[in-house]
Amino acid sequence: MSEHIFPIVYAGNIQYFQLLMKHKDHILFDGNEHFVKQTYRNRTEIYGANGKLSLIIPLEKRRERTPMKKVKIAYHENWQKHHFKSLSSAYRSSPYFEYYEQDFAPFYTEKKYEYLVDFNMDFLQTIFRLLNDNIDVNYTAEYKEVEGLDLRSSLTPKTRLTAGFDSVKYTQVFESKEGFIPNLSILDLLFNEGPNAISFL
Repeated sequence: MSEHIFPIVYAGNIQYFQLLMKHKDHILFDGNEHFVKQTYRNRTEIYGANGKLSLIIPLEKRRERTPMKKVKIAYHENWQKHHFKSLSSAYRSSPYFEYYEQDFAPFYTEKKYEYLVDFNMDFLQTIFRLLNDNIDVNYTAEYKEVEGLDLRSSLTPKTRLTAGFDSVKYTQVFESKEGFIPNLSILDLLFNEGPNAISFL
């Protein structure tokens, strides 16, 4: 059976999670790839009062072609406070924000990670647990080419939705103001649909 390579992202979007669920028995997460700028590796997109809002984790300066596992988070600005405030403002009135708040708050109010990959993987594993879906977390030992699905160079903020993506519709907090926005962070789906979120994936 072919293996499927997934980049290690910050609260991946719905398409990312749809693909995870579809291929979950043969997934490798890649911490050995070179970090790519302006991708979901250090950003996620939520639905704010004025539409789509990007939350970006600032990073320490690094050399070109730095392996993902060696990329360090910068703390010269209080991005954790900003991200949590943005999430609270966007989803406080959603049906399930308070239900999940205690699961995500420590990432912004208590914990400090040196490496981006560690923050992202702990965050992703928290989401897996809340979705009540067991995904085996296995990592590449080195950068490798694969015969199966390779998402390391796709699913970027600049690319359109890929063919076959099921843009499921659910109720969003600001939908009546800005309309439905597809393929946002999995957090948007969780806070709006709660335990039923897995059925949309």
